[in-house]
Amino acid sequence: MSILYVSPHPDAFPSLRALIAARYGEAGEGPGWGGAHPRICLQPPPTSRTPFPPPRLPALEQGPGGLWVWGATAVAQLLWPAGLGGPGGSRAAVLVQQWVSYADTELIPAACGATLPALGLRSSAQDPQAALAALGRALSPLEEWLRLHTYLAGEAPTLADLAAVTALLLPFRYVLDPSARRIWGNVTRWFITCVQQPEFRAVLGEVVLHSGSRPLSQQPGPEVPAPPKTATQLKKEAKKREKLEKFQQKQKSQQQQPPSGEKKPKPEKRGKRDPGVVTYDLSTPSGEKKDVSGTMPDSYSPQYVEAAWYPWWEQQGFFKPEYGRASVSAPNPRGIFMMCIPPPNVTGSLHLGHALTNAIQDSLTRWHRMRGETTLWNPGCDHAGIATQVVVEKKLWRERGLSRHQLGREAFLQEVWKWKEEKGDRIYHQLKKLGSSLDWNRACFTMDPKLSAAVTEAFVRLHEEGVIYRSTRLVNWSCTLNSAISDIEVDKKELTGRTLLSVPGYKEKVEFGVLVSFAYKVQGSDSDEEVVVATTRIETMLGDVAVAVHPEDPRYQHLKGRSVIHPFSSQSLPIVFDDFVDMEFGTGAVKITPAHDQNDYEVGQRHGLEAISIMDSRGALINVPPPFLGLPRFEARKAVLVALKERGLFRGIEDNPMVVPLCNRSKDVVEPLLRPQWYVRCGEMAQAASAAVTRGDLRILPEAHQRTWHAWMDNIRDWCISRQLWWGHRVPAYFITVSDPAVPPGEDPNGRYWVSGRSEAEAREKAAKEFGVSPDKISLQQDEDVLDTWFSSGLFPFSILGWPNQSEDLNVFYPGTLLETGHDILFFWVARMVMLGLKLTGKLPFREVYLHAIVRDAHGRKMSKSLGNVIDPLDVIHGVSLQGLHDQLLNSNLDPSEVEKAKEGQKADFPTGIPECGTDALRFGLCAYTSQGRDINLDVNRILGYRHFCNKLWNATKFALRGLGKGFVPSPTSEPGGHESLVDRWIRSRLTEAVRLSNQGFQAYDFPAVTTAQYSFWLYELCDVYLECLKPVLNGVDQVVAECARQTLYTCLDVGLRLLSPFMPFVTEELFQRLPRRTLRAPPSLCITPYPEPSECSWKDPEAEAAMELALSITRAVRSLRADYNLTRIRPDCFLEVADEATGALASAVSGYVQALASAGVVAVLALGAPVPQGCAVALASDRCSVHLQLQGLVDPARELGKLQAKRGEAQRQAQRLRERRAASSYPTKVPLEVQEADKVKPEPSCPARCLEHPECLVLVSGPLDTRKPGGLTGDLSAEEQRNEPRGRREK
Repeated sequence: MSILYVSPHPDAFPSLRALIAARYGEAGEGPGWGGAHPRICLQPPPTSRTPFPPPRLPALEQGPGGLWVWGATAVAQLLWPAGLGGPGGSRAAVLVQQWVSYADTELIPAACGATLPALGLRSSAQDPQAALAALGRALSPLEEWLRLHTYLAGEAPTLADLAAVTALLLPFRYVLDPSARRIWGNVTRWFITCVQQPEFRAVLGEVVLHSGSRPLSQQPGPEVPAPPKTATQLKKEAKKREKLEKFQQKQKSQQQQPPSGEKKPKPEKRGKRDPGVVTYDLSTPSGEKKDVSGTMPDSYSPQYVEAAWYPWWEQQGFFKPEYGRASVSAPNPRGIFMMCIPPPNVTGSLHLGHALTNAIQDSLTRWHRMRGETTLWNPGCDHAGIATQVVVEKKLWRERGLSRHQLGREAFLQEVWKWKEEKGDRIYHQLKKLGSSLDWNRACFTMDPKLSAAVTEAFVRLHEEGVIYRSTRLVNWSCTLNSAISDIEVDKKELTGRTLLSVPGYKEKVEFGVLVSFAYKVQGSDSDEEVVVATTRIETMLGDVAVAVHPEDPRYQHLKGRSVIHPFSSQSLPIVFDDFVDMEFGTGAVKITPAHDQNDYEVGQRHGLEAISIMDSRGALINVPPPFLGLPRFEARKAVLVALKERGLFRGIEDNPMVVPLCNRSKDVVEPLLRPQWYVRCGEMAQAASAAVTRGDLRILPEAHQRTWHAWMDNIRDWCISRQLWWGHRVPAYFITVSDPAVPPGEDPNGRYWVSGRSEAEAREKAAKEFGVSPDKISLQQDEDVLDTWFSSGLFPFSILGWPNQSEDLNVFYPGTLLETGHDILFFWVARMVMLGLKLTGKLPFREVYLHAIVRDAHGRKMSKSLGNVIDPLDVIHGVSLQGLHDQLLNSNLDPSEVEKAKEGQKADFPTGIPECGTDALRFGLCAYTSQGRDINLDVNRILGYRHFCNKLWNATKFALRGLGKGFVPSPTSEPGGHESLVDRWIRSRLTEAVRLSNQGFQAYDFPAVTTAQYSFWLYELCDVYLECLKPVLNGVDQVVAECARQTLYTCLDVGLRLLSPFMPFVTEELFQRLPRRTLRAPPSLCITPYPEPSECSWKDPEAEAAMELALSITRAVRSLRADYNLTRIRPDCFLEVADEATGALASAVSGYVQALASAGVVAVLALGAPVPQGCAVALASDRCSVHLQLQGLVDPARELGKLQAKRGEAQRQAQRLRERRAASSYPTKVPLEVQEADKVKPEPSCPARCLEHPECLVLVSGPLDTRKPGGLTGDLSAEEQRNEPRGRREK
């Protein structure tokens, strides 16, 4: 067995790192090295067991005599379930490895340096403030990276997060007080998110952050007795003292230097400045075009940008499929796109699930509309039977003290319609605020006459065919609502044992999660024999009709044909033998209550047992003997228990894990009750729906959901569609009474005595024909129940188009193109639409189904009001203070205790409230998060990052407009003029790639690919590179080149804004309207301007891209060296050493761009074989080009030489440790292949031999690049990985 040796000390973060990695290994597919889970040992390994000197903890022994691995990095990597833990292949794995290296080399020294002296565990002559400043410098790259990311790599914790979090445990526990955590807000949010993961919590428990209440000592603490130090330890301490003395001398010399003209950069500049709030104050009547003739505000403001555009879009009819064509039925070679909205509840208000749904749907709709297709996105609203009735009932009781029964059905329905007219359009206003381009003239409400007629038609047709039928069965019953409810309206609360729950209508909490055992006496037994049974619902024993045992249970074979006596009714209960009984559970005997349990009901059907209902619709007991008659069900629970004890039949009670079904509307405990209801036979319809997917007629994406679809369809049960409510579509069925002695009176479950009709007159005619009597002898009583809301929603795709009547819309837009919704309602809505569509129209309602993920909070938790993590999208759009979030809780229906808990959650997640982000940033962020098949852990700080992106668009366009000039006239086409420079050709090539990736991503529903392509083009290519290179050109004397550059710049703005428009409709419209037009016939709005397609933008130029890649590589190298030597205000000269003439020619061609991008002085290419000027630092730009940066006279040589020697020594030690590890005999067989491959590439070549073996060569690894400067690109990583890819370089 493998053994993991760790330190027992609670602050030994290297051991904690290994333990957490082991937890992840247990939760996953096992440790990455393929062995079994190790045994944990809280002490060092015996010296007799180790092949080397005692290793430092943690240490892992892989079996007796096997490979020994020690050190947190190596041990954690072996224990982690997925190698380096980087999703997405080798590129992400490299990113993980870089951050692990950063944690080991930067974070741990800085964290220990700031924390250990403060705790008095290390004598420190260093200024504590300097130690904290060093910690701040180490945290800066993390803070910048985490501004737009939830985790360091990917969307879940990896080894990178594990290494960094454990490195920062000490500072967060003992140094970083609340004020410091506010400065490092993104790091703090990420740290809390990680330590709340189950694997972290299992090891760390509740991590208590430093409160600041106990002052940290600035002096050394009391001496702690320690064992004698070894020679190696003393040598290390001497080296550390030497380094400390050098650092202090450096600090002293810097203080003595006269102040220079250079100012130290302020730390605040690392963060983004809030641009502030600017409003649009011009008086523009609603529906008229916004005035953009004035000067652009200095910075982007969502309130200014989003004003006035939506009413104009709507007034102009841009969202109607008829726009620009004679009629919707006119042939369109571009095709038709039709999608209906998942109708939100009329009672509802927007939540982030709505925002995600509408961001995706509107982006798709706008993309199809801009492609020239006849496009309809049809809005609608659901009447939400239960939810609406509950809201109005509460309002009625609160305002008038009346119940609906006191008011009467017709008067109550008038109150509901009145409420709907007053409040029902709120959701539509919120959808408009999100920029949803719906055709509001076609908006439908499921209770509208058109849709109500479709519901009646569907019911009557299905009833006539026998698909709908009447039956008495067990249903989910809410005693509070006095109605059956659907499965989707039942929440399942899991209990681990005895739990007291609040139940509506009961003053005291009710006990659940226990198993009560009691005895039934065997009838006619002389020996007082008994059968012991157990139940979690003891009150239901009053409805028991039998006891069941397994046919092969030897304990009960002698009781065949025998009975037991019910203690309260004295009824004889037969002992039945049935295979469903589990002989191993309890006593192997089970009480049978057919009227109140689904399994018992099926047993009763098999054995012909009577089903005795002992509860009425309100949960009061019926058909039971006194004193239980009339008791509420949970009062009866206590009374039955007392009575059993009095009769000596109680045998015990024990904790029992169980699931309690709760009505999600009333929070009442759902009771299984026998009730006559209307059902839909689903078997044949489900087979047809399943076959449509199998044939490929219906595509479900992501495809992983197809397996679930087939499994559900194969095991489908008939659907209960009646509800005991008043608000909704009343069942168009009538109970028949015949005034003829020859016809016996009917009973409810008898389907012959029920008739359906589109009107009462039609129903009467059908009833008379059925019984062979005249219509005047027929009396009809319409069913009081209404239909399940999902029944009308299942008809939505064709009922909104006028079905069953023929119409132009029905002929053109049915079947639809796409259904987009959350995967949580795949069966409750999507499946029923498919089944009913095929049954009633003979056609599928749509050809594709795209199911997006569920939105969770930044910590991966489900959105819950009681947790305080429910976010209103409008709060993200407009911003809200922490107090404003608290006030929303006070207006909710939470208990006071839950309110306080929710406030704490809000305070932790949003200590300063939610900043104003704007609609465009929210939409873009939600789509960027959407990865197929994965839930979304939404971090509002990332949305704020996209608001800064909007500001970048704003400033870039503002600069571009100044560069174009007032008299600029764009050419009639976007084709190149023939005199484009290298960088013009390069940016056109990159724009071509962005267009290709955008169209490809939309077609594949790969929204992150689209957003990444557009974000990368605008930020890293257009803004960071092209605009910087353009500045000297626009100010130059060559007007031909300048004009070509202006035309290219205009093309980039024109195409780039059109690319972004589906995601960011407001800011792109605002900026687009400020651009001149190519022709007078150009569309009036960006939302109906053609979307860029590859055929329009076909400017791929590999040669230009290769040249500019060299320029960017040189730029990165120069900027890296300048940053290392703190040459922020100086433009040092740069010399390029090339390996061949071709590279030299290319470097000469791009030297001007390097000078502009790298803020360098002279950029000169050295002749082949020419000596390099003295006093230069060197870095590799590529394998064919080295960069030499002139440092002579700019830096202190002695100080820099000391730094290089220290780094060389550390590099040599690392290389030696690696050689020893690889030389071990067990290395080839015990170490995973991927680790061996990673070890092979660690010593990077800088010359014919390995660079780590030469004193004149060093490989240094530093932190992430500052991505706000040009050139922050690395290799072929994804755009967001490029932004912070840690860099490697060589110095001499």
